[in-house]
Amino acid sequence: MSSILSVQQQMLGQMEQAKSLMQNPIIQPAAMFEQTAGGGIGAAFEQAMRSVDARQHVASKAIADVDSGKSDNLAGAMIESQKASVAFSALLQVRNKLTTAFDDVMRMPL
Repeated sequence: MSSILSVQQQMLGQMEQAKSLMQNPIIQPAAMFEQTAGGGIGAAFEQAMRSVDARQHVASKAIADVDSGKSDNLAGAMIESQKASVAFSALLQVRNKLTTAFDDVMRMPL
């Protein structure tokens, strides 16, 4: 009987923990989106494009510094280049998803 009680108490503790996590979520995407994107989805996408562009400029400068001999941090330049590449790929994926979603909405019957 005591093992059943301990299991029940353990499950009750886990339920209380889940309840406390639900009341105070770590990520609040809707609130965060409303604060950062004053102009809606277009402004948010433009901000993301500017961020990717800035990352690409940083990577280009790091590679140019290595090429010209101003810096000997080849590994850092390559890491910056990869970060820019991943950011650009992610931006393209988001663009493709938005385009697909727009096409789906346009094909919906009224």
